[in-house]
Amino acid sequence: MFQLLAAAAILLLTAADRLTKHLVVSTVKVDGPKPFLFGLFQLRYVENTGAAFSSFSHKTTLLTVVTVVILAVGLTLLMLHKFRSSFVNVCVVLVLAGGLGNVIDRIAYGFVVDFIEPLFIDFAVFNFADCCITVGAILLIIYELRSLLTERKKTQAHGNDHTN
Repeated sequence: MFQLLAAAAILLLTAADRLTKHLVVSTVKVDGPKPFLFGLFQLRYVENTGAAFSSFSHKTTLLTVVTVVILAVGLTLLMLHKFRSSFVNVCVVLVLAGGLGNVIDRIAYGFVVDFIEPLFIDFAVFNFADCCITVGAILLIIYELRSLLTERKKTQAHGNDHTN
C-alpha cells in the first residue's frame, strides 16, 4: 500500500509540474511576464539549460544522466521502504517528484522551463519542481539535524549516567 501511495504522490506532483509548465509555455511565453501575488512575483518564461541558479549551464546531458541515476536509486530505496520514517518518505517523494518533472523537460526540450520570478529580492527564476526539491531537501536536512542533536543528547545523558 505504501508503494502505491508514494508512486501516486510522485505522479500527482509531477503532473502538477507538467501542467504549470504547459500553462506558462502556452500563455507567458506568448504574452510576456505577468505579475501575481500582489506584485511580489511574476510569471516569466525562462529556458534553463543548467541546474539550480543556472549552475552547470549547457551541461544538459550530464545533468540528465546524474538526475536519472539519483531518481533510480531514490525510487528503488523508496519502493523497498528503506527510509526509517514516514516523514523522510514524504521528503524523498517531494525530491523525486521534482527531479522527475525537471528531467522530463531536459529530455523533451534540452532545457528546464522556469517561470516563477521573485520581484522583492534578486533571486533565480524557478518552477514548481524546484519547489518540491527544495522543500523536500530542506525538511530532510532539518529532520537529520534534529535526529543528530537528539542522539547526541541521549549519548551525553547516557555517558553522564556511567560517571555518577
